[in-house]
Amino acid sequence: MPTKVHPLLKNFIPVVDSIAKTFGKNCEVVLYDFSNLQSSAIAVGNGHITGREIGNPIPEAILKSLKANKTDNEVNFKTKGRDGKILKSTIVYIKDDAGRPIGCLCINIDISEYIMVKNTLEDLCEISDGEEAPAEPYGGSVNEVLENIVNTTIENYGKPVNFMSKEEKVNMVKMLDAKGTFLIRGAIDYVAKILCVSRYTIYNYLDEIRVGDDLGKY
Repeated sequence: MPTKVHPLLKNFIPVVDSIAKTFGKNCEVVLYDFSNLQSSAIAVGNGHITGREIGNPIPEAILKSLKANKTDNEVNFKTKGRDGKILKSTIVYIKDDAGRPIGCLCINIDISEYIMVKNTLEDLCEISDGEEAPAEPYGGSVNEVLENIVNTTIENYGKPVNFMSKEEKVNMVKMLDAKGTFLIRGAIDYVAKILCVSRYTIYNYLDEIRVGDDLGKY
């Protein structure tokens, strides 16, 4: 560290270690002093990520920005370490009262492991672009399964039972029959109760439906 450090930069020295400890071993923090570009790094936290140490020269990318007079803060941009690590980086330029850049705080977070997890999750969550299957109701008993099938079919029909015509009730029975509803014991009585008709009416509806289906084959 140089013998004379600008007071503004001195204030940032404890910040380096605090940020590094807060975000853990994958977060490198380096404070650079622009007064000595040959030995610019004056504080380093978790330098193992890129191998940076106190006394290192200014990085080429920052030197290029200074030469071009581009000292706006850069936040969350992607870089790569020498060993291929993928880094999410931020550079905050520190300026004196006259607006001159006197140093910068660099944060490099190694996100290589997170990228691998992200890719794994994307593979795991990949689904086909086909039509989404309807939600399958789960019941704890046969009666609950029956209730779920009937209630869902009526809800999807979009019309209250007491407003349904005979033809619509026949259609409702046809839809339920196609779902195998009447294979469940007690389904005839349950559907008759829900549709406000007798069990014999349901039998008649089923006869109409099946006769019509048989005629449709010829």
